[in-house]
Amino acid sequence: MEKAKRCAIFGNTYQPKKCEAVQKLFDALQASGIFPLIDRPFFEYLNEEMQISVPEHQLITGDVFQADFAVSMGGDGTFLTTAMRVGDKQIPILGINTGRLGFLADFSLDDICLTLNNYRAGLLRREQCNVLQVECSEGQMQGYPFALNEVAVLKRDNSSMISIRVDLGGEYLTTYQADGLIVNTPTGSTGYALSVGGPVMLPGSRDIGLVPVAPHGLTVRPLTLPDNLDITLTVESRSHNFLVAIDGRSESCQDSTRLTIRKAPYQVFVLKRPETTFLRTLRSKLLWGSDARIVES
Repeated sequence: MEKAKRCAIFGNTYQPKKCEAVQKLFDALQASGIFPLIDRPFFEYLNEEMQISVPEHQLITGDVFQADFAVSMGGDGTFLTTAMRVGDKQIPILGINTGRLGFLADFSLDDICLTLNNYRAGLLRREQCNVLQVECSEGQMQGYPFALNEVAVLKRDNSSMISIRVDLGGEYLTTYQADGLIVNTPTGSTGYALSVGGPVMLPGSRDIGLVPVAPHGLTVRPLTLPDNLDITLTVESRSHNFLVAIDGRSESCQDSTRLTIRKAPYQVFVLKRPETTFLRTLRSKLLWGSDARIVES
C-alpha cells in the first residue's frame, strides 16, 4: 500500500476574501487522501478570523516539520516566506495564487483537484532554484540569511546616496554611488531586479545578477556573474547605516559592516505544471515582447 502523503500548508493572513477559497484546498486534499500539516498562524487565522472548518490536521510550530510537499497560498510574497520556512529540507513547493501576478505561485484553486491528482501521479515538474547566502563581518544576520529572489543593499534615508564597494572573488570591481544594489538569482530576475532594469535570466542559469538601484553615473550597467564567485559589499553612508533586504525581510546594518554573498549550499524545489514553460509565462504574465500593432493568429 502506498504511504499516505503529507502536505505542509502556509498561507497569507492578510487577504480575508481570498482566504475563503482555502476550503476548496482542504476538500481536495481530503478527496486525494493527503494529510494536511498547517502553519499555526495560518490555522489560527482561518479558525478564529475566517471561521473556516479545518479538517483533521497537525499544526506546524517553528521550522521543524516533515512533509512530502508544501503548499503556499497567497502571492509571490507568501511563496518566498514558504521557501524560507522549508529551508534546506528539499520539500517541493506548490504555489496557489490568490494574489495578483503570481509568477512563482502559478497554480489556481479552480483546478486544485486535478493538480493534486497530477502530483500523486508524478506528473508535475520539479524546477530547481538556486538560493543566495549572506554572511556578515559583524557576526550572524539577525534574520534568516538565505534568499530565493534577491539580497538588496539600500539607503535608509530619503536624501543621500550610499557608496557600495564591490569585490568579486577578491578582485575589486567598482564603487557604486546609488540608492542601492541588488544581488539576485535567476528566480529573482523577474522581481525587484526587473523593476530597476536588470536582465531576465532563464531558470537553470548558473548566473547571479548585480543590478544598481538609481546609480549616479552614465557608464553604470547591470552585470551577470557566474554563480561560483563570492561577492563582497562594503558600504559607506552619510547616516552611518544602511538596510539589507533579504527577500523583503530587512534589517539595519552599520556602515562598517562588510557583507559576503555567495550561492547557498542548497536549492529550493518548485512544482510546475508539465505544460508550463518559463517563456510562456514571460509572454502571458509580463507581456514579454507584446506589440499592440501585431495581432497573433
